[in-house]
Amino acid sequence: MDTTKPTSTSRSKLSKTFHKVLPFKKSTKSLSNNGFCLLLPHDNKFKNTETDPLRHFNKHLVDDPVHRNRAAMEAFVAKLFATISSLKAAYAELQAAQFPYNGEAVQCADQGVVDELKRISEMKRMFLKKQVDVSQAHVTLLLSEIEEQQSLMKMYEITMNKMEREIKSKDFEISSLKTQLSEITSVNKSIETKLNSSACFPLRDDVSLHNLTPTHFVDVLHYALRSVRSFVKVLVRDMINAHWDIDAAVQAIDPTIVFAKPAYRCFAIESYVAREMFEGFSDGFNNGGDNEGEDNNNNNNNNNNNNNNNNNNNNSNSNNKVEWFNRFKKMKSVTTQQLLKENPKSIFGKFTRAKYMRLVHPKMEASLYGNLSQRKTLNTWQYPDTVFFSAFTEMARRVWVLRCLAAAFEKEVSVFMVRKGCRFSEVFMESVTDEAVVTGGGGEVRVGFTVVPGFKIGDTVVQSQVFVLPARR
Repeated sequence: MDTTKPTSTSRSKLSKTFHKVLPFKKSTKSLSNNGFCLLLPHDNKFKNTETDPLRHFNKHLVDDPVHRNRAAMEAFVAKLFATISSLKAAYAELQAAQFPYNGEAVQCADQGVVDELKRISEMKRMFLKKQVDVSQAHVTLLLSEIEEQQSLMKMYEITMNKMEREIKSKDFEISSLKTQLSEITSVNKSIETKLNSSACFPLRDDVSLHNLTPTHFVDVLHYALRSVRSFVKVLVRDMINAHWDIDAAVQAIDPTIVFAKPAYRCFAIESYVAREMFEGFSDGFNNGGDNEGEDNNNNNNNNNNNNNNNNNNNNSNSNNKVEWFNRFKKMKSVTTQQLLKENPKSIFGKFTRAKYMRLVHPKMEASLYGNLSQRKTLNTWQYPDTVFFSAFTEMARRVWVLRCLAAAFEKEVSVFMVRKGCRFSEVFMESVTDEAVVTGGGGEVRVGFTVVPGFKIGDTVVQSQVFVLPARR
């Protein structure tokens, strides 16, 4: 059976054990094959025989048969337990050699188990025949303790090696799971983008220009805001993956707001995105805008001729509204990719490009993705095929669809923002947080910032969505 060398701690413990009974000297003659040198004491070592515990012990062993037999049995039992510990260590070594399987190590460990079993069998025979050696019981005790300590050390070593193998296995499993998680996350992003882009349009196909109501506008507004929030989720996720400090990003948007919950920080980012996307929302409503290239050439020529030959402002405005409504109907039924591929330089393509350049700063894009490839692709009037840009273009399409619908209304549609610090009004505003807005008790609720702007359609008000903070008393 192979033995392992004792550590300095075990060696120190064993040395102390030796010095309790025997003097420890250097010698070339060893009584043990375990690396320990034992010398029996000389007769003239201790002059005071009355105070020498070893002489006192030996005297009792020699003079008293009862004590001699008792010491021999104690030594025999200690040797038996040491042999059992060796058997356990040998069996543990056999198990370790099987996982992973090592044929040579298995044979060696198996022979060690057999040897230990033979030792136990021999001790049983000696005990039954009363052939227990009583001549050097104290030496047997020490050697048994040494053997037991070595067996324990071997057990610890086997356990440590087993745990190291398990750690390596777990590390590999963790690495594999991380790779799977990354792949699943990527697939989920793609599916989420497709679901958002293929969401059911809220208006029925039989809606016409003459029966438009503010309810229709609110439905399409909610349809657009869902894409805004989906884009914000993608943006925040990419910020986290790029190890951005979200608190610092929020403070850059509005350094004066303190959020009661970390989940509320997304409202500041949503506020920034919505503000940029709805900037200039009402501009150009009184004219049809540049031709998108979406209609055929005949329709474009007819519209241009009608606009050039018609001197009546009412008729001109009516034609513009029809043009905006036709554009609305077509855009709601096609995908963003189709719109951009058909005519990259259309009015919608220009709108998408301008909003991206305004919303995503070059330093922001380089920090998030390590390069400016998306911006460079846009500068060539091509459109990147990335999850981030797909989410952005879907948001841009829905905001543009809402803009087309707003321009088609007979009544004027305008946008309003709520100033920071204004008193909260349930007529013009709604809170984006779950907490109830309480205005009683001597403290007025004030607006922290506008998350989504409000709209006026004639005399009808579509509430602005705001983040509110209770005012200090």
